[in-house]
Amino acid sequence: MGISKFIFHKLLGWKIVGGFNSEIKKAVIIVVPHTSWHDFYIGVFTRRITRTSINWIGKKEMFAWPIGWYFRYIGGAPIDRTPGQNKVEAITDIFKHKEEFRLSLAPEGTRKKVDTWKTGYYYIALAADVPIIPVSFDYRTKTVKINESFFPTGDIGADTVILRSYYDGVVGKNPEYT
Repeated sequence: MGISKFIFHKLLGWKIVGGFNSEIKKAVIIVVPHTSWHDFYIGVFTRRITRTSINWIGKKEMFAWPIGWYFRYIGGAPIDRTPGQNKVEAITDIFKHKEEFRLSLAPEGTRKKVDTWKTGYYYIALAADVPIIPVSFDYRTKTVKINESFFPTGDIGADTVILRSYYDGVVGKNPEYT
């Protein structure tokens, strides 16, 4: 743990504001903006420093031998991404079978600039009956901000306005995609 804090805080110059509520064992964590592959290791450091189990999903082929064990170790869960699969249902099923599962997603669905978020994160949280935790990686201030949990109401339009407000002024690694 000490080496992670040293690298993250001293060498990279990042800080973490807020924290995860340890009583919330299941949640959808939305990380915005997602503009670079660098977000992955910022997330891994955050997970390690906050001592919070945070999961992610990837195509099932990534979890094959010889590297699959490592992806599972760092919180990965395999999912079948072939066409015709109900991915929201499949991910909701993971929530049902795990005692603890905090799924980190980028609602933009890409590292490029988007005007609208994909809605899967919202419907997963709604179907799994778990809160959404808005998290931002602000490269301008080198701050990871972990916000309070938000329970979706079923009104995706109104809820999206509220959720997007957590990211006002946040700048990604590639500002042109923010």
